[in-house]
Amino acid sequence: MSDETQISYLALNVGTPVLTVTGQMIGTVGHVLQVPELDLFDGIVVHTDAGLRFVARDQITLITTTAVHCSLTDEEAANLPAPEGTAVYHVNALQDVGSSLTARLGRMFGREHWIPDK
Repeated sequence: MSDETQISYLALNVGTPVLTVTGQMIGTVGHVLQVPELDLFDGIVVHTDAGLRFVARDQITLITTTAVHCSLTDEEAANLPAPEGTAVYHVNALQDVGSSLTARLGRMFGREHWIPDK
């Protein structure tokens, strides 16, 4: 596949750069917001220097294997809203790996492995 092959939002990888209309990088893809039962794409949450930001599907013009291209100007990108709704959690699979006392106690007592997405 070429570097600029258009892909579906379903194939979008975490960490993919998100770009403004001028090519300025806003941040990287944190996760895709969707309603799978309806096959509905709502937008993406982007990790930026200012924290998590939401980019609506109507602001996304093209998704490729190397980047998400948006119709946002640099100024609009700087003023993106934070995502709303309930907190998103992901598994920290490496939390209790190793031979330290903390890791061994975590494995022994079955400590939770879920951490909030920042």
